[in-house]
Amino acid sequence: MNEMNEPNAINATNEPNDIRLVVLDMAGTTVADGGLVEQAFAVAAGELGVEPGSADHTEKLDYVRATMGESKISVFRHLFGEESLARRANTAFEKAYGELVDGGLIAPVAGARETIEELQAGGRTVVLSTGFARVTQDAILAALDWQDLVPLTLCPADAGGRGRPYPDMVLEAFLRTKAADGVRQTAVLGDTSYDMVSGVRAGAGLVAGVLTGAHDEQALRAAGARHVLGSVAELPTLLAEFGSFGGARR
Repeated sequence: MNEMNEPNAINATNEPNDIRLVVLDMAGTTVADGGLVEQAFAVAAGELGVEPGSADHTEKLDYVRATMGESKISVFRHLFGEESLARRANTAFEKAYGELVDGGLIAPVAGARETIEELQAGGRTVVLSTGFARVTQDAILAALDWQDLVPLTLCPADAGGRGRPYPDMVLEAFLRTKAADGVRQTAVLGDTSYDMVSGVRAGAGLVAGVLTGAHDEQALRAAGARHVLGSVAELPTLLAEFGSFGGARR
């Protein structure tokens, strides 16, 4: 009799409305960078001889905008093909972005730090993830004095090298933190279609978009967002409703 009841007891711990782990994107979701990605891309493109204002520059910039949230080295591999060129562009991009960050050109999205602290005070584990390289992620964290804000931060290299839209960083957060009994107890929040696809592929119980970054509500929902918020500051309320109604939609 006990053996027959055991599966039900196990399943009960995996209810999607019991969110224990929250994986938050950085740029555009918790961090406002004022378009620094495009500025840094212009520097990287110039490094490889792409003329500002040219059709080639416009085409490449459009691709960068469309793939916000994806691992930057993957973006440059698509744009420049040859691995050596992609790595050269990525290095130039990361250097330019880091210098812009050091220049004080980023800030937290309004209410982001307070939201993270509220979630953690309520017993949830929060992880910050990004498509940037570790050196850039660390520069952002240092600029905001967020080095000790959360127990874990992840970049693509931390998850075997594959960034979004792959589910690897979400699953890495799940495995490393051991905060949840199943991936359905994970929430993923981001501002891009790639964030949404990553969360869906990982099997997260809650996948939500925010309108403070790259993509609009239509794009976020088309990529799998079950909820779209004005900003990360609305997340605690959504999680409260999600828990109360077993995964309420809106």
